[in-house]
Amino acid sequence: MDPLAGLNLLEWLGLGLRWFHVVVGIGWIGASLYFMWLDAQLERPDPPRPGVEGALWMVHSGGFYQVERRRVGPGELPRTLHWFKWEAGLTGISGLLLLGLVYHLRGAAYLVDPAVSAISPGAASALALGLLVLAWLVYDLLWISPLAGRARAVTAVSWALLLALTVGLCHVLSGRAAYVHVGATLGVIMVLNVWLRIIPAQREMIAATAAGRPPDLTLGARAKRRSTHNSYVTFPVLFTMFSNHYPMTYGHPLNWLVLVLLIVVGVGIRHAMIRAEHRRPAGPWTWVAVGGAVVALVGLTSPAWMATPTRAGAAPASFDAARRIVEQRCVSCHSAAPTDDVFRIAPSGVTFDTPASIRRHAEAIRLRTVLSKTMPLANKTGMTEDERAVLGRWIEEGARVE
Repeated sequence: MDPLAGLNLLEWLGLGLRWFHVVVGIGWIGASLYFMWLDAQLERPDPPRPGVEGALWMVHSGGFYQVERRRVGPGELPRTLHWFKWEAGLTGISGLLLLGLVYHLRGAAYLVDPAVSAISPGAASALALGLLVLAWLVYDLLWISPLAGRARAVTAVSWALLLALTVGLCHVLSGRAAYVHVGATLGVIMVLNVWLRIIPAQREMIAATAAGRPPDLTLGARAKRRSTHNSYVTFPVLFTMFSNHYPMTYGHPLNWLVLVLLIVVGVGIRHAMIRAEHRRPAGPWTWVAVGGAVVALVGLTSPAWMATPTRAGAAPASFDAARRIVEQRCVSCHSAAPTDDVFRIAPSGVTFDTPASIRRHAEAIRLRTVLSKTMPLANKTGMTEDERAVLGRWIEEGARVE
């Protein structure tokens, strides 16, 4: 069998999994955001109606809808009851399959970076996947333990553990892999919250009602708490899903700090949204935290902060010098006919076969090789700091090809 055909099949499998993951993820996140909003908007009926805790009228696509939240008593279950669980389950399954395909089954091209740590691909896979399980166990034990009654303290511990996970992964895996695995860890927690805590609590309440017993309402309160946890980390998880498009974040020398600041922004905005839905504006400290994080992010990722200082008296960089570096370090992947053992099609369709194509992608070269240093991938071809400096000077001097 032609090895290129096998690679093509992997590409199509990756595309299918990614597409499916995005579609079911949109369904899950959309339903989660909607129900959080709905709970905040329900109003007590006037006049009161037995069993109705809140109701709401809505209009959408030319139709009027009335939604009620009811306290169902023994023997009052409706004939048809709709569940919202498969969106979460399918998102989790497709996400784990995609994670395995991209990061763990392709020679660890994206998983490890010798410039970050000397960990082997096998050890990196074991560590990253093991942490998915360990993180859930630690989080769940915290929130089912007697300490859960002290919500603020346990919340602080949970965020501290997330910080430790972020710093640790960014110092062991490649920046790109670290970001995705932090998001995957949060995603696994979200999915297991639904399937192991929220859905079982709902089933127990339904079973009690069907058996003619009053349901235990504390089960509903605990399920709602897990749902709220999921809602708060939704935006950070979404960022990590597409973070591979932004090397200025995961390729930053302080990439762990950049991710922590982005999590602060995402959680802060979601907190403000939830407060607004409850008609209680977020306090000033929320916006101080979000605004401060944004300012810090802009400063940290600015070219002035990340650029390597130009050596005093350094000679101008010619195109011939830049082209030799590109041909030696980049063309094995970025060519119409790649010779790399993993990438047999030029990543993102970027090729450097002609002077015009090198000139056209000069800004991308500057971002990926000079500033973020995320290319060559895991520095597979051994680009040196002097070579990065030459490319940087060539681009700063106008990226001329004559």
